[in-house]
Amino acid sequence: MANSFTSQNQSMPSTGRSTQVISVTSGKGGVGKSTLVANLAVELEKQGKRVLLFDGDLGMANLDIFFQVRPQLNISHVLSGEADIRDIIVPISPSISLIPGGSGVFELQRMAPHAKQVLLDQVSDLGTIYDVMLIDTAPGIADHVLYLNSAAQEILVVLTPDPSSLTDAYALIKVLHQRQRETKFSVVTNQVRDEADGWRIFHRLESVAAQFLPVSLKYRGFVPADPHLRHCTRGQQLVTKSVPQAESSRAIARLARDLALPGLEYGPGHSTSQGFSEVECKGNLQFFWRQLIGAA
Repeated sequence: MANSFTSQNQSMPSTGRSTQVISVTSGKGGVGKSTLVANLAVELEKQGKRVLLFDGDLGMANLDIFFQVRPQLNISHVLSGEADIRDIIVPISPSISLIPGGSGVFELQRMAPHAKQVLLDQVSDLGTIYDVMLIDTAPGIADHVLYLNSAAQEILVVLTPDPSSLTDAYALIKVLHQRQRETKFSVVTNQVRDEADGWRIFHRLESVAAQFLPVSLKYRGFVPADPHLRHCTRGQQLVTKSVPQAESSRAIARLARDLALPGLEYGPGHSTSQGFSEVECKGNLQFFWRQLIGAA
C-alpha cells in the first residue's frame, strides 16, 4: 500500500541530522494547543524546517481540519497490520507531513514484540527526513498523554490566563514528574494581553513549582490573543498564513525560531528561565517511538 507520501519523500532527502521531537501539551482543554501546533508547523516551514506532525489527541483529533485534509488511515491501521507507517503519513505541503493519531495511540504499548520491531524498522527510515516532529497531545493526565510527553525530547506546556489552566498545568507537571520522572519542562503562555502578561502568568506557575517540585521550567514565549487569531481559529484557518503580520503571527514566528534551537539545558534543581547551555538532546525520532511502544 502506498500514498502520495512516497513521491513527497523522494523530494525530501536526508537532513543528515536527528529529528527534534517536541510534545505540545496542557493540563486542560480550550487553551489553543492544536491551533498553536498547526501555526508553529507553518512558521517552522517558513524557516526552512521539515516538519512532521503527530496528532495524539484521541478524542478531539483536529489537526487535519486546520490543513483541510481528510486522512483515510491512522495509527490504528498500522497496529492492525493493514498499513505501514509510511502509508498513513499525509503530505500537507512540501515540508509538512501529518501522522493521524486516532484511537490506536493508546494501544501502542500492547503491540506484540515482533510488530514493535517492524514499526521501529519503518520509523528508522524517517529519522533523518524531518527536522522537527510536533506532537499534539490530548489535555489532561491520561496514560496515553503521559506516554507521549515522556517520550519527547522537549515537553512544551501551554498555559493561559484562566486560573484553572494554571492549576491543571501544575497537576500535569506534578504527575509527569511523579510517574515518569520528568524534571524539565518548557512553558508558553497563550491568549495573553502582551509580553508582560505572559511573563506574569509564567512566574505564577514557576513560583508554585519551585515550592513543591524538584523540576525546572523554561519560559519559551507568549502568544497574544489578538482578534485576527480568534477570527482565523473560528474559521478553521491558520493566522500565520492568512494574516502573517498579525501580532499573534509574529509571536508564533518568534516561538518557532526559539524552538528550532535544541540542546538547551534547564537550570539545576529549580524553576528558571535563564542559565541554559548546550547539551546533548534527550533523544530523537527513534528514541521517541521506542519509548512510546515500550521497546526501550
